[in-house]
Amino acid sequence: MDKILFDERNHKYILIGFAESKDEQGIPSNQYLIIHKKKSILIDPGGFGLFPILLSRLLKYTKLQNIKAIILSHQDPDVCGGLNIWLEMTEAEAYISRLWLRFLPHYDIKKVDRIIGTPDEGMDLHIDGKFHLKLIPAHFLHSPGQINVYDPVSKILFTGDIGAGMLPCSENSLFVEDFERYKGCIDGFHKRYMASNEALRKWISTVEKLEIDIIAPQHGYLYKGESINKLFEYLYQLKCGIDLL
Repeated sequence: MDKILFDERNHKYILIGFAESKDEQGIPSNQYLIIHKKKSILIDPGGFGLFPILLSRLLKYTKLQNIKAIILSHQDPDVCGGLNIWLEMTEAEAYISRLWLRFLPHYDIKKVDRIIGTPDEGMDLHIDGKFHLKLIPAHFLHSPGQINVYDPVSKILFTGDIGAGMLPCSENSLFVEDFERYKGCIDGFHKRYMASNEALRKWISTVEKLEIDIIAPQHGYLYKGESINKLFEYLYQLKCGIDLL
């Protein structure tokens, strides 16, 4: 499934993969494409097996030569497993926390010179003219080097594994419709994979300052409207990781 989440003037934000590939075998994931004018940014392209289906959808909106950046939220294979072929097929630079630069060659990546390590404090990724994406640190929230991506034009925050839900789980279609019912889809994952409530509160104090219309995680349904506030409230109180030892 592909779905345009935002389309205004020269800017699009597109969900190009939504948890439906059989190749993912139990860990379905979401992939996103941002297009600003003619320049395109791919977020968390996923494993090697996803390349054919993502390519067919991507070509409906842009060209391979227009992909200028690939942003990787963290080091896992459901994020980076297909990076090698994307680097071979495009001239894009890939961005990931500097913590993982030494690990990515284990994916047999040939174009390591085009992988850029982002600093711990995050950075602005300038795409075209005044337009930039904000790469926001989300340390210890599953990965000690996770980064989120905020698009100030669409006001969409990509949160990686924060807010991620295990599917199939609920009767939602694309967006969370009843947070209280959906909580069961995210509770176990967050208690096990998020490091601590302190890390969650640090992250919330950073992102709650942003204007957010949609939260787009790497797994599960997306959040908008009241479900965003409900997610923040849930995470702010959540005991997880080392809190539960």
